[in-house]
Amino acid sequence: MAAFKRLVRFAQGEAKSFGELLEDDGSAYTVKKLLGNPFDKLEATEEVIKTEKLLCPLESTPIIICIGLNYKSHAEEANLKVPKYPAVFSKPADALTGPTDSIPVHSDARPMLDFEAELGVVIGKDAKNVTEAEALDFVLGYTASNDVSARNFQVPEASGGQFCYAKSFDKFAPIGHTIVHPSQLPDPISSRITAKVNGEIKQDSNTSDLIFGVRQLVSHLSRGTTLRKGTIIMTGTPSGVGYFRKEFLKGGDVVEVEIEGVGKIKNVISHSD
Repeated sequence: MAAFKRLVRFAQGEAKSFGELLEDDGSAYTVKKLLGNPFDKLEATEEVIKTEKLLCPLESTPIIICIGLNYKSHAEEANLKVPKYPAVFSKPADALTGPTDSIPVHSDARPMLDFEAELGVVIGKDAKNVTEAEALDFVLGYTASNDVSARNFQVPEASGGQFCYAKSFDKFAPIGHTIVHPSQLPDPISSRITAKVNGEIKQDSNTSDLIFGVRQLVSHLSRGTTLRKGTIIMTGTPSGVGYFRKEFLKGGDVVEVEIEGVGKIKNVISHSD
């Protein structure tokens, strides 16, 4: 039996703990406290708390691996052929942030700032040379995520085709609000995924449109390479990103990503400096 169904993190004074999300009414959360951490051992307690804020469901990550062009609709939108293998790039550990944290944007990253609603996959134990059949045994769970992107550093004339710099600014990878155990969702996962900017839907698709599914990605990424526990895989975004709309994010904009049955995040773009 899984140690959790819907894993969250919360603060009690100065202490931070993991918990099982019991109720979510949109403004407050009822959580059963868990002892330990999900990568070693979690133990249930009888302590139930209510909180108005959830933290990033992971304390840290060794790396965030991102997949490009992984929805059929996005490939069509970009007028690009479906790749033979997943297109892979990464974000560093400091890109990670929580479900309601503001995202501070460096002045040089502001001209073409964009959002990408994505299904996040959290690796639960070290994985290497994993087959597709056993891939989910190495998955801690699923989460909602946003691959925030500074497109002015991503366009070919600025990047040489390398996406990492455009994606790697601090706090450019919000995730949350929960990590949902794979046993709680169909295999393959088939959930509505949406992105809103200031309340207006910009992306509206389903994870069933993924070109390379979760099992394929875990197997491919672990081929000859160790995926450390806590690694996050951002699995790609559907059509509707700002780049193709010629609509870019501004200071004060509110970006919401929600994945049915998984989680939701809501982050404000900050130009505070």
